[in-house]
Amino acid sequence: MVSLPGLNLRLPVRVPFRLRIFFRGAFLLLALATLALALGVLVDEKQRGLRAYADGLKKTAAQAAARLRHPTGQLALLNPGAADGPALPPRPLLLPFSAIDFDDRTKARQAVEMAGCALQYPSGATLCVAVGSNPFAGGFAYVVASLASEDWVPHQPGDRDLAAAHRVAIEVEWRGQRWPWIAAYELAADGRGRLVGFDGFRGNAPVPNGTRAQREFRGWVWQEGRCLEAAPAPCRRPTFVSFRIPVEPLREALAAGGTRWPPGDLARMALHLRVLPPRDGPPLFDSAESGATLPFTSADLASLLGPGETLTVRREGAGTDTLAVRGARETAEPIAPWIARLIRQLPADGAEVPMLARETTTTAAGRFDIELRGDVRSVDQRLAAVATRLSRFVGAMLAAVLVTWLAIEVRIIRRVTLLTKRAAAVSTGVKKDDGPDGELAALDLSDLRGGDELGVLAQGLKDLLARVNEDLRRGRIRAQQEQDMWHAVGHEIVSPLQSLMALHGQPGDPAARYITRMQQAVRVLYGQASPSEAFESSALSLKTLDLHAFLGDVAANAVHIGIDGVDYEGPGQPVPVHADEHALEDVFAHLLRNAARHRRPGTPVRLRLAGHGELASVSVHNQGEPIADELLDRIFDYGVSGSAAAAAEGQRGQGLFVARTYLAKMGGSITAANVEGGVAFTLTLQRAA
Repeated sequence: MVSLPGLNLRLPVRVPFRLRIFFRGAFLLLALATLALALGVLVDEKQRGLRAYADGLKKTAAQAAARLRHPTGQLALLNPGAADGPALPPRPLLLPFSAIDFDDRTKARQAVEMAGCALQYPSGATLCVAVGSNPFAGGFAYVVASLASEDWVPHQPGDRDLAAAHRVAIEVEWRGQRWPWIAAYELAADGRGRLVGFDGFRGNAPVPNGTRAQREFRGWVWQEGRCLEAAPAPCRRPTFVSFRIPVEPLREALAAGGTRWPPGDLARMALHLRVLPPRDGPPLFDSAESGATLPFTSADLASLLGPGETLTVRREGAGTDTLAVRGARETAEPIAPWIARLIRQLPADGAEVPMLARETTTTAAGRFDIELRGDVRSVDQRLAAVATRLSRFVGAMLAAVLVTWLAIEVRIIRRVTLLTKRAAAVSTGVKKDDGPDGELAALDLSDLRGGDELGVLAQGLKDLLARVNEDLRRGRIRAQQEQDMWHAVGHEIVSPLQSLMALHGQPGDPAARYITRMQQAVRVLYGQASPSEAFESSALSLKTLDLHAFLGDVAANAVHIGIDGVDYEGPGQPVPVHADEHALEDVFAHLLRNAARHRRPGTPVRLRLAGHGELASVSVHNQGEPIADELLDRIFDYGVSGSAAAAAEGQRGQGLFVARTYLAKMGGSITAANVEGGVAFTLTLQRAA
């Protein structure tokens, strides 16, 4: 609804929404395309991630199998409980070898390094305590240690005081019992350093006379010639110690002939080792020193696993898992909850199938089945983390689309809409033509001014409206002048008509009928702005009229108005209708003049009256040229002539307009049709009861 202050009316204005629908639809499609692109990328990335995850799972299982085939991995398989236990006190590990060749420094070092069984101490010292995998190697525990120390002082054979030399104190605790050992450093005949062990001794107490060294205890000490420090003194040399201890429970297990090796409670055996200097100085090395780290842990395998993955290793044919390792938890990244839910709902092949990778590895310890179970949720988590970071960019793109749409909506669409509404309101005002003083309202376009195309268009419309207002004022002036002229003409004609009526108004005077029609025509046209308005606003007085007698008089009197050859054919009985006699006579006068003007010379004009139920029908027919098809519907409009010749003769196209107007006021109608040989006008009127 638009209000025009100059017209004092509110006009309903409907503006087409096609432009706004087009722009809004385009931006909506752009936003939907952006979201569809983002979703499509996420679906594709999820599918790729699942395929890559499945391939990676197989590679991880193969890597785990390769690592378990290595002696270090075999050590983990043979000692599954030790991997997650405390590092101290040192406990013997079951080696993937039958025994350690402790008599050879190089072989002993290689065996320890390959198996990876050595505890690592903060001081740089290492210690490996182990038993062989072959029970026939004897019931021994092997101890291999490396440390840095000064030159060792040897014990002299036969000297019962062991405290004067370097020595190694060992204590084994197992099954509620303790077995102490003291091993003194001596020089062998070939110049090598060896350890001579005495069981049941602790501390610095001298060995009683007659005590013999334990023959099953054997050990060696090697010191390199180089110094570890650059300073000349004191010189600390790399020292390597390797020996074996006969452990009574192990020997008993072998003697019993059991098939299970080693004993099931081997992991409960603890060993305490100290390397003592001469006399009462602090130990050169103590296995109870804090800070020791395990040679291997389950974290070594867990480092291969991804978040949520589980690696299980089972000896072939066994009912329980030998080793079970879970991957570390994934580092928490900021993930929007709604994005996480969206990623989970995205369709992808294989997302619902559990992912498994299986391998089989054969080692010296036996054959093991490896199963790696994946967790596809980690794929969703990683994708959700990436999507959360990228959502800012997608949001920025959607915000850019929204800002662009708002800019176009405000800067273009709104201004076009306002301009269209105001122009439509002015157009409606022009059609209504109700403005005061002959002017339309001024088109207020002050808020639409600008240097762009819309501003130029708004200014052009404003100038055009000003010119329309000027033309409208001129038209009102001309209409007023015409109305004044009609007043003057009516005033000058009324007086002579009254005089003529006084002279020829007696009954029976043929001129009285035409003088009365002239008076009625003057009354209709007097004071009107235009003839069309006059005829349309005239009021008729309807009475009951015998149409059969009326048409007989019209045909008989036609010769007095210059129309001859009018033939009338009626039903021979009264046909009463509701009509205004003078207006109906004007109707037939215009129709007969029109028929006489367009008939062929010498041909008659025929009037035919027929009754059809509640209607009376009159046909006016003449022979002549047909009416053009494009004029059949327009010939009754004001100012339309039937032919170019009639218009050239000064015909104004008023007669048929008057006929249709009067008939409509009497409840009748009129139509024109081309018939064979000429034209027929058909009039209908309501019959009276």
